[in-house]
Formats: sequence, structure tokens, C-alpha cells
Amino acid sequence: MKDWNTIDYAVEDGIAHIRFDRPEVLNAYDLEVMREFPEALCAAEADDAVRVIVISGTGRSFGAGFDLKIDWSEAFGGRGPQSTRAMLRACVAFEITPWDCEKPTIAMVRGHCLAGSCEVAMMCCLTFASDNALFGEPEIRFSTAPPAMVMPWIVGLKKAKELLYTGDLIGAEEAREIGMVNRVFPDDRLEAETMRYARRLVAIEPEAARAMKAAINHGAEVAGFRQAIDYGIETGAILDATPTEMYRRFSEIRKKDGLGAAIRWRESQFEDRVED
Repeated sequence: MKDWNTIDYAVEDGIAHIRFDRPEVLNAYDLEVMREFPEALCAAEADDAVRVIVISGTGRSFGAGFDLKIDWSEAFGGRGPQSTRAMLRACVAFEITPWDCEKPTIAMVRGHCLAGSCEVAMMCCLTFASDNALFGEPEIRFSTAPPAMVMPWIVGLKKAKELLYTGDLIGAEEAREIGMVNRVFPDDRLEAETMRYARRLVAIEPEAARAMKAAINHGAEVAGFRQAIDYGIETGAILDATPTEMYRRFSEIRKKDGLGAAIRWRESQFEDRVED
């Protein structure tokens, strides 16, 4: 089995467990993760001994999305429509791999599940969360948009607009209520309960599981799932290629005072959340 630097991979009793393994940065994605995670999923898909795939994060978080210490525009050739489009397409290709995988996938989420990590979790067949999990897509607070516009397909248009317009975070119970999460468990029971459910899926004949997943996903795709994501890439490329004043200010603070200071400044601009 290949030894990855940013992914921990293990197979036991028909279950492949893929863990994002950058706990020092809350499992944020860098270019190496973008290469290794799809490789690990492909390995699980090609292994006849694997019937279900559990995806999680090492440490206290599922993931904080794409690593903001990286200048992603520069990594893909500069801030222009073509390079930004290439960046977004690469991000979407990475995030959609659990959806495209023929085998059932379960996201096991504790702690932060934000931005691109939230999209990866939503691309999984099922999501089980600990009661301390936090979900959200705060990209709009950087004057950008999520690479993969998957949330409307999971929680519905009205709730997706509420969350995507504000960038607000929600807890595990609210995420369950709106359909983003299937089940919520106490943190100390999350892994045991997730694996217990995964073992139920192991008992299903692989051909039946593949056919069921393909049929369900095809229904969404016939309704325009991929076209909607492609359109999101195009609008996102235009937005990302034309930095707003807030984005410029965030970038200035990040370069001068560090990422933590930039995030604190950004959050100070959004302090008046309307509570229920």
C-alpha cells in the first residue's frame, strides 16, 4: 500500500478508513492533499476487499477547508479569469471524488467542517457528526464563493441562501435538522457508532450498493447537478479574478500580521448575526 504524507489509510473488515492527516492546521487542504486524497479513494475503490469507505480527520477537526496560508491564485498562475478557472476546476475535481466513487462513502465529522471540507462531507453518501461539530461555508466573508455549489442540493435553496449569503456556522444538531448530517452522536461514541453503521453496509452485496448509489446520484445529475457546479465555477472565476476591497484588506493583514490576525479582522466585520 502506498505511504502518503497527508493521508492516513487503513483497511479492516471490509472498511477503508481514510483520514486527512494535517492536524496542526485543522486538516486544511494543500496541494499535496489535493493529490493524495483522490489517490487514496482510488485505492479503496480498486480494492475488492473494501465495501465501504469512511472519511475523517486526524485530531479535533474534520477539516478547515483549503489552507489560507497558500496563495491559491499564484499557485495556479496568477489572479486572472483563466488561471482562477483552472484553480476552481482543480478544487471541484478534488471535492467531488467521494460523489464519483462507486462505493458508499461516510464522512465522520468532529470539530470544524468548514468551506471545502464541508463540501467534501456533503459529497459523501452519509455524514455522521459528533455533537461538537461545526459546519459552514464562510467563503463569502472573503468575497469569494464555494468552488462546488453543492449545498443547495443537500439542504434546499432557501437554507442554502441563508448560510451562503452570511457565511454563518451551524452546530451538528441544526445540520441534522436541515439534512446536511444524517446522525449526531456524543464525541466519545462517534467512531464506534460510525463503524457500527459501516459494518451494516459491508453486509450489502457490492453490486447492489454500487447500483443503488449510481441510481440515486444519477437522479441528481439528470436534474442538473453537474451543470450547476460548472456554472458556479464560471461565476466564481469572475468573482475571484476581481478582488473586492474586503479581499484586498484581508490579504494585506495576512501578509503583514499573519493569518490569525486577518481572520480576526474578517470576523469583526460580521459580528451582528441574527439569532433565532
